Amino acid sequence: MTPKEVLALIRHREVTTVDLRFMDFPGVWQHFSIPADALTEETFEEGLHFDGSSVMGWRAINEADILVVPQPETAVIDPFPAQHTLTMICNIHDPITHQDYTRDPRNIARKAISYMRNTGLADECLLAPELEFFVFDNVQFEQRGHEAFYHIDSVEGAWNRGRAEAPNLGYKAGSGLGYFPCPPTDSLVDLRSEMALRMAECGIATAAHFHEVATGGQCEIDLMPQPLVGSADQVMLAKYIIRNVARRAGKTATFMPKPLLGDNGSGMHTHLTLWRDGQPLLAGQGYAGLSDLGIAAIGGLIRHARALCAFANPTTNSYKRLVTGFEAPTKISYSRRNRAAIIRVPVSSPNPRSRRIEYRGPDAAANPYLLFSAMLMAILDGIQNKIRPGEPLDKDIYDLQPEELETVPMTPPSLEASLEALRVDHEFLLRGDVFTPDVIDTWIWYKQSHEVETIRVRPHPYEFALYYDA
Repeated sequence: MTPKEVLALIRHREVTTVDLRFMDFPGVWQHFSIPADALTEETFEEGLHFDGSSVMGWRAINEADILVVPQPETAVIDPFPAQHTLTMICNIHDPITHQDYTRDPRNIARKAISYMRNTGLADECLLAPELEFFVFDNVQFEQRGHEAFYHIDSVEGAWNRGRAEAPNLGYKAGSGLGYFPCPPTDSLVDLRSEMALRMAECGIATAAHFHEVATGGQCEIDLMPQPLVGSADQVMLAKYIIRNVARRAGKTATFMPKPLLGDNGSGMHTHLTLWRDGQPLLAGQGYAGLSDLGIAAIGGLIRHARALCAFANPTTNSYKRLVTGFEAPTKISYSRRNRAAIIRVPVSSPNPRSRRIEYRGPDAAANPYLLFSAMLMAILDGIQNKIRPGEPLDKDIYDLQPEELETVPMTPPSLEASLEALRVDHEFLLRGDVFTPDVIDTWIWYKQSHEVETIRVRPHPYEFALYYDA
């Protein structure tokens, strides 16, 4: 849409409120609202001033003012507010220079695409994320100086098979047995269908939705391929829709990677293709039907895999998902079918246009703009330097001999280790000024001080079970 078309839509749909959204540095959507009649064509050029000093990871109090500039192509009618509301995603500009703000994650994604096109290697990068999440019926948690706890409940939870529910109707999937059951075991099909319908109304095309492996209401909704910036936009809008549809139904949805002990966690496997002049670049005659360029793209992802985890798995909880035994992609390798490998090459069709790379490492706690940009920069580095990814991991990892297993590198064991990997290996992200040294330093500082250290100093509830009688 153009600004004129947005204003016409506001009049046609009798919109009373315009909601302006933008991405903070860690990866949470922020917003404020204005009356619909305050939006003019000039707003799309001049933007609106607001105080950015309280936005996580942004400006200091002495340089707080920033501009939000609405992007008309992102306009949608929000299906949730009581008042007729139109929502737009904004870019962030410096109020003095009117240049893009370097810490705006959406700006970083736009620069990644510009850099890719300037290299001449490709002119389009399409991504299709798979959103995994849990839908619970109740969640309680608290952290104070004298207590810490969490409690999760789900009518689907296997732990409720013996609960007096008056009546208990059974059909509760066991741990690791939740994949693809029909109703009534899959009790969330209508809820997911409503989520997909609301997404369609907001312009998000979905490929499929289903119950995932874990007990306790784990779901997946797969998005169709979109250009990089638009795909990140859709991830944020889809998460917003999923959370609000669940809440309307009296449930709660979470993208926390590993909320349940002893069961599968939630990832965000991301499928990627590269194109030039409308032609697919990944297809060829090599391994799994890949071109030399496709093999080198995998080489880039493999070489920088540990550093990429700082964006792909950006929480301390992410590394409770990345453990052996739950189909988690813990091996820094690639394969046609082995889901323990961090990169898979799906073999679904002989059509060259379907050839793609599936990067299985990320989870949906990631900031999609930073994640997708970092993925693309690693791939471009692989292509530019013709990086070879080594031999594929086509064996079942549980059949490997110990000496073979030791030769396959593992994902980092913690967020702290991933941040250290990023500290050592980030030069590839700085090319084309896509990421800046300030962005890398701020990301490492924020995650280290606000997450790694805050977890490190707090007593853990399980420590009481281990050590209270020490």
